This record gives sequence, C-alpha cells and structure tokens, in this order.
Amino acid sequence: MWQFLAHFALFIVALIYGGNYLIAKGLMPDLIGPSGFIVLRVIGGGGLFWVLRGFMRIRGDWEAVERGDLFRLFLCGTTGVAINQLLFFNGLNATSPVNASIIMTINPVLVLVISALMLGTAVTARKLVGIGVGAVGAISLLVIGANQEQLHASWQGDLMVLINAMSYGFYLVLVKPLMAKYRPLTVISWVFLFGALWVVPIGIQQAAAIDWSAFSAIHWNGLAYVVLATTFLVYLLNIFALLHVQPTVVSIYIYLQPLLATGFSWWASRDGGIDYTADLDGWTLLCAGAIFTGVALVSWPTRRKSAPSA
Repeated sequence: MWQFLAHFALFIVALIYGGNYLIAKGLMPDLIGPSGFIVLRVIGGGGLFWVLRGFMRIRGDWEAVERGDLFRLFLCGTTGVAINQLLFFNGLNATSPVNASIIMTINPVLVLVISALMLGTAVTARKLVGIGVGAVGAISLLVIGANQEQLHASWQGDLMVLINAMSYGFYLVLVKPLMAKYRPLTVISWVFLFGALWVVPIGIQQAAAIDWSAFSAIHWNGLAYVVLATTFLVYLLNIFALLHVQPTVVSIYIYLQPLLATGFSWWASRDGGIDYTADLDGWTLLCAGAIFTGVALVSWPTRRKSAPSA
C-alpha cells in the first residue's frame, strides 16, 4: 500500500514539474520577470518551510544546526536555490519548455560526474559510457540550437538550463551529509534562507516592477501553482516517496517530465496556446534519445556478484 502511494506521489511530482514548464513560461516575462519570479518563489516557498519549522517548535520538536555546518548550508543555498532557480527560470524564459525539460533529465549524469570529482565515487565502464552518451546528446542539442533558426528555443536558454542542472548536481552532492545528519525540513529551510541572500538582491527590482492589477484569475492560479505546488508541495511529496522507495526509483520518474511537458504543450496549442512543439524535429528527438540513454546507463543499479557458496 505504502509503495503504491509512493509511486502515486512521484507521478504527481512529475505532473507538477511537467505543467510547471508551461505555466511559468506563460507568466514570463510580460507579467513577471524571471528573476523576480524566483524572489516570489523563494520567499513564498521558503517562508512555508519556516512556518512548518515553527509548528515543530510548538510541538517541542525543534532541531538546531551546528555552527560548523552553516557554511555548507550556505553553499547549498547558493547552488541549490540561487544559481539553480535563477538560471532555470531565466533559461526557460529564453527557450522552449520542451527543450528545457529534455535538458533537465541529464541531472543524474551530472550528479555522477560531480560525485566522482568531489568524492572520488567509483565510475564503472557502463556509467562512463552513459556519461559520454548523455554529454553528446546535451552538447548536440546546444549546437543544433545555435545553428538553426527555431521559433521558441534558443541555445542561450538551453545553456542556462544546462548550467542550472549542473549547479543542482553540486547541490545534491553537497547536501547529502547534511540530509544524513538533520531532518530534511531543517536542511531545506536553511537552504532557502541562504539562497534568499542571493536571490532577493538580484531579483528585487523585477519583483517590485510587477503590475499586480494586470493579473487575472488564471494568472493568480499560475503563480500559486509555481510557488505552492512546484516549490513547496513537490518537496514534501519527494520526501514521502523516499521513505518507501529507493532513490533509483525516484530518478526513473525524471523521464516523464519531457513527455508531459510536450503533451501539455501540444494540448495547450490545440486550445489556442503557443505551439512549443514546433521546434521538436528529428534531430531534437535524437538528442533527447541520447540523453535518456545516458541517464539510463548511469542510473541503472550495478549488479552485485553473489558470494560463492561454501
């Protein structure tokens, strides 16, 4: 039962992320600048995490962090919130939601590379091939974008999304010992707080320039979706899922994001919206296939040789 609920939670996470590409893109940049959007996201989502921590304090379940861990938390806030979210939304603003969702799937490959460089994690021959295949797919997608005229995609936006994925990879490596030491809510609250130290000065001008009177009901719903669902609810659902399934299972659901983003884009275009699938040609699909293959080779667990019987 709990495993079924965990898989259901992961599917909801994939749905939320898949819709986020289209919904956030629809609000930028006419209503909200990308950096200003991150200010709202960090203050709104981060504030909710601290509210939850406040309830923990009322229950007598407060958890303090050691002073020696504050610098690592600061690095996590820099990589996992500031660089990650600012580059993602600025990249999404400049490229197609379909391209952005494809590039984001390379994250497990980048995490392995960063783990190998920073922690000396062993890389098998199969995973090395996966790194190479995934890298070829991502770089090819950038090259194609730079050499072809595309309606909605751009190599500059694709590059920002790729750097965002790399920054998030650094975050996942940096945050791992903290997650083992403290409760996840404690860690993420501090990560958002330190991330806000970067995000607010960078995006406050765009946030202050928002014309709230121009918002219709659908725009308010979109903003609530990004702040409450994509930033806050997704995190809680992922934590629940990780209590009942392995991280490798969680990583499999990343494949759904480009499929859902493409499907949502096609559906929106049928209803009069922008057709972001117009840039989805054979070469793009080939690059996506290379990235997916690389991620599969990297994420697939290595079989352990059984010990010989006595």
